[in-house]
This record gives sequence, C-alpha cells and structure tokens, in this order.
Amino acid sequence: MKAHDIRRQAFCMPLHSPSYPPGPYRFVDREYLIVTYRTDRAALEKVVPKPLEIVDPIVKYEFIRMPDSTGFGDYTESGQVIPVRFNGEMGGYVHAMFLDDDPPIAGGRELWGFPKKLASPALAVEHDTLYGSLDYGPVRVASGAMGYKHRAMDAQAAARALGEPGFLLKIIPHVDGTPRICELVRYQLGDVALKGAWTGPASLELHPHALAPVADLPVREVISGVHLLADLTLNLGEVVHDYLAT
Repeated sequence: MKAHDIRRQAFCMPLHSPSYPPGPYRFVDREYLIVTYRTDRAALEKVVPKPLEIVDPIVKYEFIRMPDSTGFGDYTESGQVIPVRFNGEMGGYVHAMFLDDDPPIAGGRELWGFPKKLASPALAVEHDTLYGSLDYGPVRVASGAMGYKHRAMDAQAAARALGEPGFLLKIIPHVDGTPRICELVRYQLGDVALKGAWTGPASLELHPHALAPVADLPVREVISGVHLLADLTLNLGEVVHDYLAT
C-alpha cells in the first residue's frame, strides 16, 4: 500500500477491517434510567479535571439501553456523569462507562475519549419496576431501580437535559507509553426526538470493586429518578483544552 492509500482509509483501527463505520451515529429508541444522587465533594475533587468546575456534589448514575445504533448495533451501557461548568456553560463530565459491545468501546475511546470498559450492564422492566444493574465479571457493582412510569416528566426539561454538552478526558499514549494526546473534549447530542419522559421513586446501590470503582463516589442521598426514551444523534466532538500545550 502507498502512503496516500493508507491516509485515505485510516479513520480507525484496524485498517483493513475497521471496528466501526465513520460517524455521526444515530440511535433509535435509546432508553435511560438516570438516578441522580448527592455524594462527597472531596471525592469529586479527586476525579474532575480542571478547568471543569464542580457546582454541587451531585452525580448522575445512568443505565442506558441502545437497541438500534448506527454501526454499533444493540448494546447496553452504565456509568457515572458529573454535572460541571465550563466557561459558564453547564454540562456533564463523563467519569466512568461500562458496556457489553466491542465497536462502541473502540469507537468511544478512539474518537471522543469516552472512558469505556467491558462489563455486563442491563436495563429492563421487572413487573412494576424499571431496574438497572452493572456486573463486572461475577460481581454486582451497581443496581438502580425506579417505579415504572409513575409520573410524566416535563418534556422541555428532559429535552434541555439531553441537549447539554458532555465533556471527556481523551488520552492516547505514544508508543513509549507517554501521553501523545491528552485533551478535554466537548460533544453534543443532536436531532433529539423525545418519545417519553417519566419520574418516580428511585433507589441506587453501589458496591466496591478494584477495577470498577463506581462506589468511590458514594451515595449519600438519592435526589431523583428519571426514565427517558428518545431517538438522537451522537455528534463528533471538539477539543476545548489541550493539557500537553499548557
């Protein structure tokens, strides 16, 4: 292969059998269970990178079903998003993500810098309860529950929440192990078609694990539970801070 052939084809690994197609990526019937809880500010200060600002000691624990997504297929995801402020704009810093499908793990890490790891999350309705779980190997590290569609949520408030930007710490090492890319990335969801939004009584349990340390941001008080169903597009990102240039 000549150099221009490599450059023309090189958008992800591996070159001759890419793990995912070029974006952007459309999701149909993406379903969320989001349990918002209060935690310890000191714990957040250990993990939120500057120049992001912590506003309140709040975490959003998410369980997400994605049955139909461009190039990524059918998978489930679970993790923690921390509300933050950047240059006066509110958004969410994605602290941890665990999922059960290789293409979105590879694509999420390589393109945007999503902190994705392989695990076994689930989201399903059990009788009168929407139930989410996360297993890392044989160990249950997170479980969340919410009364199924107890009350309709304000649709505009739900749409605004989905419209807030997300922030990621993208790290790609050099061949000698030193950081070659170390950036703060901003991304946005687009073309959101909200199909339903509900709230109700919610609970959340987090358990310690050496390689899935979601319990390092402990649950002090559950604030709310939200159940969302939407079609949306995950747009490509932009670099808003380069840690290697400062």
